[in-house]
Amino acid sequence: MNTFIYTPPQEPLTILHADDDIVVTDKPAGLLSVPGRGPERADCLIGRMRAEFPSVLLVHRLDLDTSGVIVFALTAQAQVHLGQQFEKRRTQKRYVALVSGHPVEARGQVDLPLIVDWPNRPRQKVCHETGRPAQTDWRVLRQEGENARMRLTPVTGRSHQLRVHMQALGHPILGDTLYASGAAADRPRLMLHAEELRLTHPATGEKMAFRAPVPF
Repeated sequence: MNTFIYTPPQEPLTILHADDDIVVTDKPAGLLSVPGRGPERADCLIGRMRAEFPSVLLVHRLDLDTSGVIVFALTAQAQVHLGQQFEKRRTQKRYVALVSGHPVEARGQVDLPLIVDWPNRPRQKVCHETGRPAQTDWRVLRQEGENARMRLTPVTGRSHQLRVHMQALGHPILGDTLYASGAAADRPRLMLHAEELRLTHPATGEKMAFRAPVPF
């Protein structure tokens, strides 16, 4: 088994929005959202954000290998407000993924409960006995050669949910070294991007939508 070496990208951060209460950025693939274990994994998105926004506070995360829109709070009140929006599913997240193969249907929903695969952490697995409910709506955008570009809308927010659900559908996300195999896993990055996040501004109550262009 190959030993993972953390080599985060050094590109400048892309700030999509900033005000007195929140800051939204486009996380590059390969950068941790928060520090990992050990000093060699200290470099992370929230740490880099803190240099420009000293009061930055975590609200949610994106996987190391996933790119795209992520929001941080700049006040404790905003952090609580946004956290409740995520917990109560009042935010809307849309992802774009390149998957292996062509789904037979044009759209559908994967409804499979998930739990951590303890002997193989950080992998998750489907478990109908003890898994937590997890639903993902999906739609094929277009076929691209032997693969398909899909829009994924998570109804729930379980760890690795989109990755496990696409594998269960029979169409793993390209570049997924945990859940894909063979040629599907052999890509320079995980082909999963958080394209859009919709939320309510914690101070003004305004409905807001943030988008980051798909880099693949």
